[in-house]
Amino acid sequence: MSQIKITPTQLSGTVAIPPSKSMAHRAIICAALAKGKSRIDHIEYSQDILATISAMQALGAQIETYEDYLLIDGSSTGCMQECQVDCKESGSTLRFMVPVSLIHENNVHFIGEGNLGKRPLNVFYDIFDEQGISYQYQNEILDLKIQGQLKAGEFKVPGNVSSQFISGLLFALPLLEGDSKIIITSKLESIGYIDLTLQMLETFGIVITHDHYQEFHIAGGQSYQAHDYYVEADYSQAAFYLVAGALGNSVALKGLNLDSLQGDKEAIDILKRMGAVLTQTDDLIKVEAKVLKATTIDGSQCPDVIPVLALAACLAEGTTKIEHAERLRIKECDRLAAVASELTKLGAKITETTEGLIIEGVCQLQGGQVSAWADHRIAMTLAIASTCAQTEMIIDNKECVKKSYPSFWQDFEQLGGMTSEC
Repeated sequence: MSQIKITPTQLSGTVAIPPSKSMAHRAIICAALAKGKSRIDHIEYSQDILATISAMQALGAQIETYEDYLLIDGSSTGCMQECQVDCKESGSTLRFMVPVSLIHENNVHFIGEGNLGKRPLNVFYDIFDEQGISYQYQNEILDLKIQGQLKAGEFKVPGNVSSQFISGLLFALPLLEGDSKIIITSKLESIGYIDLTLQMLETFGIVITHDHYQEFHIAGGQSYQAHDYYVEADYSQAAFYLVAGALGNSVALKGLNLDSLQGDKEAIDILKRMGAVLTQTDDLIKVEAKVLKATTIDGSQCPDVIPVLALAACLAEGTTKIEHAERLRIKECDRLAAVASELTKLGAKITETTEGLIIEGVCQLQGGQVSAWADHRIAMTLAIASTCAQTEMIIDNKECVKKSYPSFWQDFEQLGGMTSEC
């Protein structure tokens, strides 16, 4: 695991925000389920996106990769009656692909890396038990073998575990014979991600209705229509630069869609509540703040941006409470523990709670040696923290950003970040 040393300096300039990983996952799956050829533009080959590409190829989709776009033909998708799907460390790939792999009778073996095997899959196991689908799994590691076919019907799914279970079913159920209904049995978190799924399904010709997100009605016997699609910029990655701007850096963000349905767009509203001001000139967006004030942050709808928003809270006046963020404990690492541990090393005052963080603002951060916990979002949060540190910072496992944002260090340096190997 190579380390990176960062000498504190202000970032300045324009950065093109990479394509939305959430949207790219969904576009690839929908195109690969369509009978015909689609072109998906604005692709960045992060490890998570590569996992979804290879998963759909394992199910028979023809996918050609080019520098920044894909050509996808789904005419033969589903013809594989036995396959292995390597999800790497992508929770989205796993939870989307389990139902998709069972649209047709299949014998499928899911494997993965890192903490992926620790992420709960009980929602699917309950469905398998009800429908007589056979499955075998191991604890702690992803080694899941499934045999059978998903059947249309009524699916009761909790809304507070992960919206990915719901999205996975929404991809698969329209292609089954017979109508289906998904009933949400608890408060639905991450509604923004469900909206992204529904938007993508509609783009590719699938019609699904819902009753205030409590029941989803899915007509069976539908078919995906091939469609060319451009992946919009990613708010979960933009959040690092939005916070950088709020902390005194001069960064203009290029390519963001202010009308996006991405739930992580909430980062803008949270920073505004903290006293930041957003300005837009042509297609550039900039966030600035003279003084940041503490606020209360609900982590249930935008969990991926919580680590970097916690950094903003560390340097805000007053005490910030981050609530309803317990799902951050089952990501690539325990992100609540990681944020509390590493930012505290830099001089922050953070108390962990069961479901979140209590952060008392400080005037400045120091440097030092910190760990990314092998988590891309922790590594990038610490990189932004370095711009406010008093001394050099050393971060381990710099390669982990490849999971979602392979060009992060290149962009960081292009904005004036001073890095060196160590």
